[in-house]
Amino acid sequence: MHSKTVYPTFRFGGELRVPGDKSVSQRIAMLAALAKGTSEVHGFLRGEDAMSTLGAMCSLGASAQFVGDVLKITGTGGKFKEPANPLDMGNSGTGTRLLAGLLAGQKMTVVMTGDASLSRRPMGRIKTPLELMGAHLELTGEKGTLPLTIHGSPLNGIRYELPMASAQVKSCVLLAGLFADGKTTVVEPRPTRDHTEKLFQTLDIPIHIDGREISLQGFGQNGPQVTASKLTVPGDFSSAAFWIAAVAARPGAELIVRGVGLNSRRTALLDVLKRMGALIEVEFTETQGDPIGTVFVRGASLRGTEIGGDEIPNLIDELPMLAVVGALANGATVIRDASELRVKESDRIAVTAAHLREFGVEVEEHADGMTVYGPAGLHAPQKPLASHGDHRITMSMALLATFADAPVKLEQVECVATSYPDFWKHLEQLGGKVE
Repeated sequence: MHSKTVYPTFRFGGELRVPGDKSVSQRIAMLAALAKGTSEVHGFLRGEDAMSTLGAMCSLGASAQFVGDVLKITGTGGKFKEPANPLDMGNSGTGTRLLAGLLAGQKMTVVMTGDASLSRRPMGRIKTPLELMGAHLELTGEKGTLPLTIHGSPLNGIRYELPMASAQVKSCVLLAGLFADGKTTVVEPRPTRDHTEKLFQTLDIPIHIDGREISLQGFGQNGPQVTASKLTVPGDFSSAAFWIAAVAARPGAELIVRGVGLNSRRTALLDVLKRMGALIEVEFTETQGDPIGTVFVRGASLRGTEIGGDEIPNLIDELPMLAVVGALANGATVIRDASELRVKESDRIAVTAAHLREFGVEVEEHADGMTVYGPAGLHAPQKPLASHGDHRITMSMALLATFADAPVKLEQVECVATSYPDFWKHLEQLGGKVE
């Protein structure tokens, strides 16, 4: 069991580049594996989730190698081979759900497995629309969970209204639609991340976007002809969010994050922090595809706010860290409409609330969120905090520990490697102390 002790710090800030976006890295791995020729990918995340997805694509017939910081992926030209063994997706819910869509129309049988955490997460939400398209799927875990067996079948396009706002389910259906006959349309109840749509446009895969309706004309069982490209992965905004939030809540601190993805479907955190009184400026340096730029932050005294509604899908990953900010702000911070947090790597509502209480924070837990009352005195917990295998919980509590009155011990921190292998190094780079 890996553990870290994080010490309180008073000087915090500086300049940073965060690793590549996990969601974009995984989508690029799939579409480059589908393409004909060798794609050149700059900024690919070498975290465990992205590498699990890349490994799965190699098991399906693609090949990949890093040449320095550049990843070269030689695709299959749309002709995946049946893997000899089950595809181990590790901890990656994104990789599993998206790849299931890509494989549902292939002429082969594939089994997908994952670690204990992934094997607890619901997969029925992709099974329903894929079966409406004609796919044959078996979920043999308890309560509709992994292992998943896909028996490739001819697919037909459908019109599917998402029952919940989910970029993963949307992307799963769109990827399946590439190998379907006829038109596939996904209707979103709220706007969600659009990395898949932007990559389709970059790779000249025809897609039509009309408000919250996204449509494409299927290519049948042979799929689309995708040409290998030179692609850049922006810095991961969800990784940058930890530093942005921690500095925003620390009066006198300053931070510059360069080369970070600024897709408007990902940056709702900035709007929430500004609403709380944060001093944040953004400068765009690249606007083609996923926008990239620089974020400038100056620490200030923050006030509580309400977080809910349409902004939730675009900051779902940042909510544990926003709960931390709520503990540092003046007044109540209310998080609602976020029941999706119950079925992430952990029950992020229950675990975040419990950990905040260990620091002495007053928290009310709700079915779909929580209310956090600040500012709290932040006494170091008397016992080590467990991660529950959840990287975002661990990183959020590590940053809260820098505000505490004594060192804080965090256990099971190896999960951080799924999305941010350099987290501890960057924490120290910005002035934190970690043992």
